[in-house]
Amino acid sequence: MELFNKSGVLVATVLVTVGVLIGVQAKDDMVPPAPVIEATALQMNKNGNFAAERRLREWAEQGSAVARRELARQYQADSNRRDEAIKLFEDAARAGDSQAATKLAEMQREARDAELSNIKEAAATRTAANTWNRY
Repeated sequence: MELFNKSGVLVATVLVTVGVLIGVQAKDDMVPPAPVIEATALQMNKNGNFAAERRLREWAEQGSAVARRELARQYQADSNRRDEAIKLFEDAARAGDSQAATKLAEMQREARDAELSNIKEAAATRTAANTWNRY
């Protein structure tokens, strides 16, 4: 009888441990609330923390609009990742994130202003060249 009790306790302990591990894994796959995501983004910004960036990317892939917005904010300063930032802002805006929609509009306005500036500069250069050709 004593052997059965020890075996039963061992089996129960193993089952409880497996249940806890499954619960921890399930909780790890959940997307946290916005303040947690924003705090993680601050960690990424302060230290260039690659683990924070990886975590934000995972949350973005799980569908978090806030994580997409925060990743886009981090990427928009890097000219090599500007297109990725725009795509992330667009995805977050489509998911209902108003801050992402505002940032996307700002980026589009800046791009349009830069294009207008380039056109004006080209026109001024062309005018100056035409003036020199007359002499």
